[in-house]
Amino acid sequence: MSFYSNFQSDKCPGTISGNPLNGMCEKVCIQARKIFDACIKQIQLENYTLTLENSVPANPTYPLTFISARSTQSAGNITALNIERLADKPNCARVQATIGIPVEVLYTDANGVEGVAQATISVSEDVLLFVPAPSIMPYKATAEVSAVCAEGTFNEDGTFRVNACLTVILKISIDVEILVPSYGYCAIPPAQDYSQEVCAGFFELPLYPQGRNCCK
Repeated sequence: MSFYSNFQSDKCPGTISGNPLNGMCEKVCIQARKIFDACIKQIQLENYTLTLENSVPANPTYPLTFISARSTQSAGNITALNIERLADKPNCARVQATIGIPVEVLYTDANGVEGVAQATISVSEDVLLFVPAPSIMPYKATAEVSAVCAEGTFNEDGTFRVNACLTVILKISIDVEILVPSYGYCAIPPAQDYSQEVCAGFFELPLYPQGRNCCK
């Protein structure tokens, strides 16, 4: 079982029915990441050059034939970060950054051998975000990313020219201890072992054929 597999308990996450205050028993301090502001940008890049690194197997035979490329992690790498507060907009700032998206590139070489290599797609952000006032605990800028490249052509210098679809979510956050109302500890349901039920449908058959032993 799991929280959402017919496990009946009012100490599990899920939809609220009735009075939401019913069962609330304490205020608890939890450690969490508070998001002060965030924005999303979805970009279509055309003719972007991917520089391949760490090819496996090493030294593939050119030319290469592109298969696909996809991001390998949800965390983007932020560099060249610059946050400029605006005098006419309290707690608002211009946030500039370069965000690197690691991708894995699949291809075949001239001998038909499949290979994989690493590459990075870099995009620039220049946005307005709410930035909290200075405090002992510093805020941080983070990025969540996703990228997929369905088309690509090989260049003579060993790179690929691709069209890419990107999603970048830029966030301003601080890790904090925050006070929240609580219903107490969760009730953890017992695990339900996965089974393919390979004999399902077979054991339900009758032991012997049914019907009369005659032809009409």
